[in-house]
Amino acid sequence: MQNAHVRKSGVREGLALVYCPHTTAGIAINENADPDVKHDCLLLLDEVFPWEHPKYRHAEGNTAAHLKSIMAGPSQHLIIHEGELLLGRWQGIYFCEFDGPRRRQYMVKILEG
Repeated sequence: MQNAHVRKSGVREGLALVYCPHTTAGIAINENADPDVKHDCLLLLDEVFPWEHPKYRHAEGNTAAHLKSIMAGPSQHLIIHEGELLLGRWQGIYFCEFDGPRRRQYMVKILEG
């Protein structure tokens, strides 16, 4: 996503809402410079929410993906300043797929103001 949607909108000052309409995926903002950060986050999420647990009851078998998506959250708000997303130096926007690969979509709403 980064700035393509913002540039296309022509909005110079405002907000961007990035939303994921799936219950086993989410949107996150985190470091995007060192790939080890992504690795470490996924590693810990797998430890906290293992794929198999004796108390899971969800028949589809993807309870861990649902729990991980709760942690990531379904959306992020970002500030648009001077026609660009206002992200920290090392930040990037992540579409977090926890139960895939699957065909997914995300939605972006640009608000001027």
